[in-house]
Amino acid sequence: MPGRIVPIVNNEIYHIFNRGSDKRNIFLQPRDYERFIKTFYYYQFSGPKPKFSLLNKNSFSRFKPNPVSKLVEIFCYCLMPNHFHFMVRQLKTNGISIFMSQLANSYTKYFNTKRKRVGPLLQGAFKITRVETDQQLIHLSRYIHINPVVAGLTDRPEDYVWSSYEEYTNGISGFCSTDTVLSFFPIKK
Repeated sequence: MPGRIVPIVNNEIYHIFNRGSDKRNIFLQPRDYERFIKTFYYYQFSGPKPKFSLLNKNSFSRFKPNPVSKLVEIFCYCLMPNHFHFMVRQLKTNGISIFMSQLANSYTKYFNTKRKRVGPLLQGAFKITRVETDQQLIHLSRYIHINPVVAGLTDRPEDYVWSSYEEYTNGISGFCSTDTVLSFFPIKK
């Protein structure tokens, strides 16, 4: 089997995406979206930490991992019913591969256990594209956040709760590092 065509290099920014096998929905109810968000937050960190399955609602809010242990820096995301998008920067060697492997394995196990099913949930290995220019970075952020509108799930991106859009427009605290993208849009006084 050939290796990845796109080399994954530290400190570079990438668009990562994947969808359900057979184009199936991978999020069937709000709890699934919420679980996926917690899962990707948890697995962006390496090193010793409490076991994910032992973190309940109360203890998860107190989960404060060491920022130095980040594998990837997440700039933005959007979770659609049958696929997802991330824009991330790899911070540690093999960070994206480790992050995506742990995320996919954990969420698939959750989904399959909950629905009493077996087999792969996602369509093969994740897809990845390197962001090479500032214009591409701005466009990708827009593309990720406008996805629910284009798909007809909502009329306005601010009405779609399963993306990082609110972190950008309303300054709502979340999992994303918004400074890089927002630096292209200085606030005029």
